[in-house]
Amino acid sequence: MDELKRIAGGGTGGAAGTVVFIPAWNEEENLPAVLDEIERELPGVDVLVVDDGSTDATATVARERGATVVSFGANLGLREAIAAGYREAGARGYVYCGRVDADGQHPVVELRRLLDLVQSGACDVAVGSRFAVDDEHGDERYRPSPARRFGIGLLQGAMRLRLGRSFHDPTSGLVAANADAMPVLAEPYSSGAPEVEALLRLRKEGLRVEEVAVNMRARAGGESKLQGKKAVGLVLTVIATLVLFDVRRRRRS
Repeated sequence: MDELKRIAGGGTGGAAGTVVFIPAWNEEENLPAVLDEIERELPGVDVLVVDDGSTDATATVARERGATVVSFGANLGLREAIAAGYREAGARGYVYCGRVDADGQHPVVELRRLLDLVQSGACDVAVGSRFAVDDEHGDERYRPSPARRFGIGLLQGAMRLRLGRSFHDPTSGLVAANADAMPVLAEPYSSGAPEVEALLRLRKEGLRVEEVAVNMRARAGGESKLQGKKAVGLVLTVIATLVLFDVRRRRRS
């Protein structure tokens, strides 16, 4: 594969640099705005688009805007794309890695805050949370419907039992990580809730994870995972991931 290309000048790249990866499947319409935002908010970082077997011009759009593209021959799913992003970041010698989704939901200015935390040594992984609160991010910024609130509450309760700590937004895809965490996050995922599985792995390895209150936008397209039948399926998937994590790890070891 070609060397990762910078989308803006001034970055260090390589072993001393930072890369942001974007899992993408048929995102030719949304991707340009996301890449422009990365260039504006994080000038000098390298960008990798993991093209999950798109049938549209996702890969072409990414290359034309200076990003490097890793393309799958078929649609393998989000968990494969996430693992590939961290794997490529680690294999290319990057010290820091960020992830944003291709649908425009994740403000890059918030990713910059997460990267700042990781780069300062405050934690190994920082995860952006829609539901956590702090002095600048009140609980009024996100008001889910009663049905979604119920699903979110179930997820949070299950995570508290399994992790031994509160975690408000366990399925968030807005993440920054350092080189110690990349190999852990790059392992193949066996569950339908890769972000949750990642948190369990990080805890098992004794890595420091910080959940950070952030603002997120409404997704540009598609349906939320916490609506209707998808909400029920997601809750069941997360609970199964929490219950079966140790069993699956033993089988693979």
